[in-house]
Amino acid sequence: MSKLNKDILFLIFEELQDNSKYLFSCLMVNRIWCETVIPILWRNPWRYYAINYCKKNSLYSIITSYLSNDIKEFLSKKGIKISGQSLAFDYLSFCRSINIKIIDDIISIGSSSEYNRFLLQEEIYSFLIKKCPEIKYLNMRGTYEIVYSPEAKARLESLCELTCDTLIDPRYFYRLAHICQQIQGIVIINNNLNANHGTIKLIEFQKNLKYFEWVDDFTEFTEDYDYFDWEKLEDPYTEIFDILKNHANTLIHFEISLYFDYNYSTNYDYTFLQYALLELQNLKILEINSPRFLDIDDFNEKLEMVTYRDLEIIEIDVIDIYQVTCIIKNSLYLKELRINDFHWNDNIIDGSLNFINTICDNCFLIEYLSIPVFPLLENHFIEFERLLKKCQNLRSLNFKDACYEKGEALEFGDYLSNVLIREASTNLINIGIPYFDIEFSLETLEKFFEKWKGRPAVSLYFDNTYFYRKDNSYMKLFDKYKIEGVIKDINA
Repeated sequence: MSKLNKDILFLIFEELQDNSKYLFSCLMVNRIWCETVIPILWRNPWRYYAINYCKKNSLYSIITSYLSNDIKEFLSKKGIKISGQSLAFDYLSFCRSINIKIIDDIISIGSSSEYNRFLLQEEIYSFLIKKCPEIKYLNMRGTYEIVYSPEAKARLESLCELTCDTLIDPRYFYRLAHICQQIQGIVIINNNLNANHGTIKLIEFQKNLKYFEWVDDFTEFTEDYDYFDWEKLEDPYTEIFDILKNHANTLIHFEISLYFDYNYSTNYDYTFLQYALLELQNLKILEINSPRFLDIDDFNEKLEMVTYRDLEIIEIDVIDIYQVTCIIKNSLYLKELRINDFHWNDNIIDGSLNFINTICDNCFLIEYLSIPVFPLLENHFIEFERLLKKCQNLRSLNFKDACYEKGEALEFGDYLSNVLIREASTNLINIGIPYFDIEFSLETLEKFFEKWKGRPAVSLYFDNTYFYRKDNSYMKLFDKYKIEGVIKDINA
């Protein structure tokens, strides 16, 4: 391994670029490994969340080493700690990323004085924008003046990914919109009660937007829901989501987290999200945390006509089962369907049966599936067993609470254990069980584990552990089959 040439090593290390622990260990092998890893680590050195940047004196030393001698002397006289070490590599020549918040954390090592930190920021951001050959990734949650640096246009016009918040003065967004028009990924943290129209221009000017993420973050204003003044929140959404429709041809990742109170979710009108979704038919990844989509006849009729052929991942907190069935009806490449809560407008019998049937007919590549606990009826048995036979890639099966009369939980547990043994692929290794809707007698579980022997170990997740702690018999059973390698994990 240590004799591999640089090209091969580079390809291997590229695959490890998200794992700082492995890359840092590679630095210590020999000089060739070190020379190969350094450009990968320093392409975006602020991305490694396991690092406590505000305590990384080594990074502070590297950054301040680039300051000119005159500037070092000036700052030292102000009481700011400055490194005098020489560098083994020209680290910043590899850098393609600026993360304002993290760099500010590193700068804080130099002095506790706010004024001194301001002086450091001025100097460091000035040479950073000059030294980095081109900026591909920019997180500008903090100091925004960087976009008005004389070198900003040359360095930022090739920007690929931007993270920002809505507290930024709209003028900086206007400036960015004119400099950067090839941004492929935009993450917007909405932490402003006032609508920021600069974000609209930024999105409007992009020519190849593929990734869009919007996160409402009003924690500063929401210590108590009862005292949050919703009337002060301007509507930043309608114009934003109308503009996003113009990027329907290129947008493939759509991730939305909207702020709302579950206790008052029926008071929200977030139809702008519903109708925007109708236009975004080239999506591969759809993640939504919002109030449940309203049951509007016009929207439902249009949703029936929409085709999402490229969807691979769907993650939605709560959605009507009829609506999600419409979304997946032509999603032949769907691999993950994660629904936290299914809502029912149709009766549970038809809604759950149509859902299972749609999975069977269209989503046979599915690997992770959320499914409601369905009624114990023959038609449902037939379709669910057909699902297990057709979906041979299924790795995780997670049942969700259902809305029908209780009383069949043990019967459902007995049915489920038998059908999984008989029909499930050996790829299935994770099973999630909701409390009350599905229960297992001790005898049923022991029979299930005995017949599971010879397959990959299974992980079982129960939403509530009370039932399984009623006596030690269940825990003893779980411990026994853990030792025998039948169970990998269990949260009971």
